[in-house]
Amino acid sequence: MITNLIGKSVLVVEDNDKIRHLVGLYLKKEGYEVLEAKDGFEAKRMIEQYDPCILLLDLVLPKISGEEICVWLRNDLKSQMPIIMLTAKASEKERIHGFKLGADDYIVKPFSPGELMVRIEAVLRRTASRCNKISFSGLTIKPLKGEVKINGELLDLTNFEYRLLHVLMQHPDQILTRSQILSYIYENNEKTVTDRTIDVHIKNLREKLKKKTKTEYVETVRGMGYKFVGNQNYINYF
Repeated sequence: MITNLIGKSVLVVEDNDKIRHLVGLYLKKEGYEVLEAKDGFEAKRMIEQYDPCILLLDLVLPKISGEEICVWLRNDLKSQMPIIMLTAKASEKERIHGFKLGADDYIVKPFSPGELMVRIEAVLRRTASRCNKISFSGLTIKPLKGEVKINGELLDLTNFEYRLLHVLMQHPDQILTRSQILSYIYENNEKTVTDRTIDVHIKNLREKLKKKTKTEYVETVRGMGYKFVGNQNYINYF
C-alpha cells in the first residue's frame, strides 16, 4: 500500500463496466478512495460534489464526451484537478490534442494496471499541494481549509472535534489510546482536557456524523481506545 497516498480520492470515468471495475479494484488495493461515473453527465456531478484528487477519464463517453469534460474543467471551473486520459486513440496527433485540452498524462488502451498505478502516483506527486485532504467512504477532511464534508455536505464541528477527527483519519484502522490522541492534538503537552474528556468529544462527534450518514466511522475498542474505520472497500456512490 502506498501509505503517503492513503485516503486520496480517484474518480474513474469509464462507460465499460468491466474496465471501470478492474481499475477500481487495483486502486482499492493500493489504498485509494474510489468513485465511479459511467458517463459524462455523472462525471460532472461527481466532480462538483466530491472534488476528487485525480480524474481517470475515458475520452469516448455517453451523453458528454471526455473532451468536453476537460474543456469544462479547465475553462469553466478553472480547476487544476489532474487528469489522466484513458483512450484507445493512440496516434501522436490525438495524444497532443489531449494534452492541449489539459490532460496531465495519457495512457492508451489496453494498458497494464501496474503502469496505470505508477502514472497515478507520479501525477499526484507533482500535484500534491492541490489535494491536501483525506477521504474515506464519503467522509473528507481538508486540513488547509479546516473543513469536513460528508458526501459533499459541510459538517459543522467544534475546533476540538475537528482536530480529533483529523487525528483519527490520519491513522486509519489503528487503535489509539486516549493519551495518544491527546499527545497528537497537543503536541507541546499543553493539555487542557483530561483523558476521559475524549469520551465526551467522541460521543458528540459520532452524533454529528450519524445525522449525515449511517456509516460508523469511529469504533470503540474496549479497554484500549478508539479506531477510525478506514473502509478501503470499493466505493460506488450510485
